[in-house]
Amino acid sequence: MARKRGNRIQVILECTEHKASGLPGTSRYITTKNKKNTPERMELKKYNPVLKKMTLHKEIK
Repeated sequence: MARKRGNRIQVILECTEHKASGLPGTSRYITTKNKKNTPERMELKKYNPVLKKMTLHKEIK
C-alpha cells in the first residue's frame, strides 16, 4: 500500500544572484515543505557551484 504524503509538497528553489548576473545556466535545488506549516514561499541560503559561494535561493512556480 502506498504511503500518504498529506500536506508535504515538492518545491524548486532557484538562485536569485545567478539570475541577475547574466551568466549562462542556473542553480536550482529540489526540496519538500509542509504547506500547512509554511504557506508562504520558502527562502534558503544554498551553495551555488557556478558562483562558488552561498547565495539566496527562492521558491519558484
